[in-house]
Amino acid sequence: MLRLEQLYWLVAAFLFASAVFNLRERRWSMAAFWTLLAIPFVGGDAILSAAQSGTNLPAQLMGAGVIGLGILASRSPLRIASDSRETMASREKLAQRLGNRLFLPALAIPALTLLMFFGGRHLSWHGQPLLDPKALTLTSLGLACVLALIAAFYVTRAQPLQAVAEGRRLLDALGWAVLLPMVLATLGGVFATTGVGSAIAALTAAVIPIDSRIACLLAFALGMVLFTVVMGNAFAAFPVMMAGVGLPLLILKHGADPAILGAIGMLTGYCGTLLTPMAANFNIVPAVLLELRDPYGVIRAQLGTALALMVVNVALMALLVFR
Repeated sequence: MLRLEQLYWLVAAFLFASAVFNLRERRWSMAAFWTLLAIPFVGGDAILSAAQSGTNLPAQLMGAGVIGLGILASRSPLRIASDSRETMASREKLAQRLGNRLFLPALAIPALTLLMFFGGRHLSWHGQPLLDPKALTLTSLGLACVLALIAAFYVTRAQPLQAVAEGRRLLDALGWAVLLPMVLATLGGVFATTGVGSAIAALTAAVIPIDSRIACLLAFALGMVLFTVVMGNAFAAFPVMMAGVGLPLLILKHGADPAILGAIGMLTGYCGTLLTPMAANFNIVPAVLLELRDPYGVIRAQLGTALALMVVNVALMALLVFR
C-alpha cells in the first residue's frame, strides 16, 4: 500500500538533493534551509511519537529548527538565478520544438488526482488497498505528481538528474515562500485552538444583528476575505471564521447547510488571496520570476476578478446555504 509517509520521503529526498546542489555552489544559507526543512518530512512520525510518549526534546529541537528557518529566510531574498545565453537559447529551442506538449504533464496532475481519488478506493491487492484510505486525497495527488514526472521524461526526453537540477533551480527561486501555505494553515489551527474564534463570535454578536441571517452571512464572507488578506491563506482564515461565525450563527442558529457554506466560504476566502502580498507564493514570487517592474503588478491585475468573484460568491451563498 502506498502510504503518505512514503511520499514525504520523496519530498525529503528532493530537498536533500537541493541542499547538495547548493553546497556545491557554496550557497550555505540555502543549503542549510533545505536541509532543515527536509528533516520533518523524514522524521515527523518519530517526533510525534516521542511527544506522545512524554519526551519533548525532539519537538523542542524542531521548534529551534523553525526559528533557524526564519533566520535563514531573512538571509535569502527571493530572486531567480540568471542563465547564460547558451542555456536560454537551448531552452527556447526546446520549447519551440515541443510546443504545447510541454503542458501535458502539468495538466495530467489534476486529471490523474481526480481519477485516483474516485477510483483509488476500489483498487486493492490481496485484499489490501493500494492507496492509503486515511489520506486518499494527498496520496492520489502525490502519485499523480510522480506519474506526471514520468510523462515529462517521455515528452522532453530529459534525464532524471536534469529534472532534479531544474526543480532545484525553481525551488531556490521560490525560496522561503514555499513554506507559506503550510505555515499559514498551521497558524489557522493555532488561532482556533487558542480561542480566537470565540473572540470573533463575541465581537460579531456585539456589532451586527445576529437575528438577521444575511447580516451573519455578510460577516462570515467579509471576515473570510479580511482574515485571508491578513494571514495570506484561506486555510488559515477558515477555522477562525467557521468557529466564530459559521458554526454558531449560520449553521446552528440559522440552519445553513455546512457543506455548501464550507465550499463557497473557502472560495470566498481565496478572493482575499488575490489581494494580499502576504500570499507571497501566489502574488510576489511570480512577479520576481517574471521580472516585473511592479512587484505588486500581479495583485493589481487580479483586483477586478477578486471583487467580482466575491460578490458572486456572496450571492450564491445567500441563495443556496439556507435552502
